[in-house]
Amino acid sequence: QVQLAESGGGLVQAGGSLRLSCAASGRTFSSYAMGWFRQAPGKEREFVAAVSWTGGTTVYADSVKGRFTISRDNGKKTVALQMYSLKPEDTAVYYCAAAITAQVMDNMSEYFRSWGQGTQVTVSS
Repeated sequence: QVQLAESGGGLVQAGGSLRLSCAASGRTFSSYAMGWFRQAPGKEREFVAAVSWTGGTTVYADSVKGRFTISRDNGKKTVALQMYSLKPEDTAVYYCAAAITAQVMDNMSEYFRSWGQGTQVTVSS
């Protein structure tokens, strides 16, 4: 079992930046891939990004590619999502998630089983 706690959300103007962080406890952090998802009002939760257990492999949704960067620090048991050039359509609750696989896989979004409580990101136009 792993417990996840997100932080760093807030209100930012379009074009701005924000950094989300997720602290993990419980299960051995370095043994599984980590990811971020988001859910906008009235929409389904969508995959944003994932990083392998070593941090060496990442994958992004097309909508954030080139603007967001996912990273992890296994020593500190944290995973971060650095977001640049934010757009109003990035407004959502962002969730940290832990996978049941160590590597980044095809259809990666299907491998996540543990979720944090979420942190709100609001981008104003």
